[in-house]
Amino acid sequence: MFQGFNTEVKRLIVATAIAGIIGLLVDQLAWALLLTAAWYIGWNLWQMLRLSIWLQGKRKAQPPESTGLWGEVFDAIYHLQRRQKREKKNLQAVINRVQETTSALKDGVILLDWRGYLDWWNPAAQRLLGFYNSDQGQSVLNFIRHPRFVEYFEQDDYAEPLDIPSSRFPDKRLQFQITRFGKNERLIVVRDITQIFHLEQMRKDFVANVSHELRTPLTVISGYLETMADNNSTPAWDKPLVQMQQQSKRMSLLINDLITLSKLETADTGFNQKRMPLEPLLQSIRAEAMVLATDKEQTITLDASADITVVGNEKELHSAFSNLVINAVKYTPEQGKIAMRLWRSGPSVYFSVTDNGAGFETKHIPHLTERFYRVDASRNSKTGGTGLGLAIVKHVLLRHDAELQIHSEVGKGSVFTCVLPANDGRTGLRPNDK
Repeated sequence: MFQGFNTEVKRLIVATAIAGIIGLLVDQLAWALLLTAAWYIGWNLWQMLRLSIWLQGKRKAQPPESTGLWGEVFDAIYHLQRRQKREKKNLQAVINRVQETTSALKDGVILLDWRGYLDWWNPAAQRLLGFYNSDQGQSVLNFIRHPRFVEYFEQDDYAEPLDIPSSRFPDKRLQFQITRFGKNERLIVVRDITQIFHLEQMRKDFVANVSHELRTPLTVISGYLETMADNNSTPAWDKPLVQMQQQSKRMSLLINDLITLSKLETADTGFNQKRMPLEPLLQSIRAEAMVLATDKEQTITLDASADITVVGNEKELHSAFSNLVINAVKYTPEQGKIAMRLWRSGPSVYFSVTDNGAGFETKHIPHLTERFYRVDASRNSKTGGTGLGLAIVKHVLLRHDAELQIHSEVGKGSVFTCVLPANDGRTGLRPNDK
């Protein structure tokens, strides 16, 4: 570009010098310089016109021939056009590739602009949701009107997916996962989880039915074992009968926990909920735990304010809190200390159970609420645990819009904390509140 500029400067100097010499010869210096300036301006205007005609015409044509600065301008624009065409071609190839890839997906993919309007979707999304080409540019809420999806779409947190029935196919179940990108644009992935949903329902029904069917024969077996133990006169049978009674009791606890889990999974959220004080409930749980802790000479303390209330199902919360305290009793050594504490901070109510037991490594925390998960397989055989206690706690808290926080250090003990919404006049009551 500087070479062209230098050429233009030289051209102007030469033209001015020639005009000056001619002007001096004819004694018309001013007119000679004026005509030279007019010629130079006209020449530049002509180059501008040629540039305009070329840009407005067929750009595939070669640029106008010129020298100096204008020649470099024409060449630079021409090379810029060619580079733009190559980049556009490459970008189009990438877009075509992405579209081909997403078209092969069984999951639906939807792109929304910053307003939440439909921008693009793949064939799977069209099949699952019934979009047409004419729907482009319309709000996605015009097509997915389920109240839970509207609430999910308008929130800021999309960490968890949403499962709802399909509005187009009543027998299908769809899962939506939203991800933000770009300038507040959104990507929606739609999956058909009908088969997984039905399998989960079958699992729940199977567990519930088997649990109920096992309860009656186990009761009969336990009754006969108790009778045999009372009437046993053979010392050799003492140990086998005690072991059989222990395992029968453990099986009974397992069945009861399975039935509890089944009820939590199938009952409607909000069932039989009311406003209730927590301090009397915790006093009752402490009294029950003290009976279990007597043989181990453990100390169980309760620090709770009498004016703290929550909206919840008393039976379910009793089950959750009791499981935490009983677990602490089981896994805390003799003469250990267990602290129950209830307090409120801001819009949340906290209930914690702290023990000075053996504790466990941090890697186990994400799995503790899974069914039958064992930190140490030998621990449950010694304590008689079913491996379902924390799973029950998790389900109860989920049904109360609450969460379980776990902290533990090996050799120092563990802290299990339930965080519940206060749901008082400051945060608003739910429809089922009384």
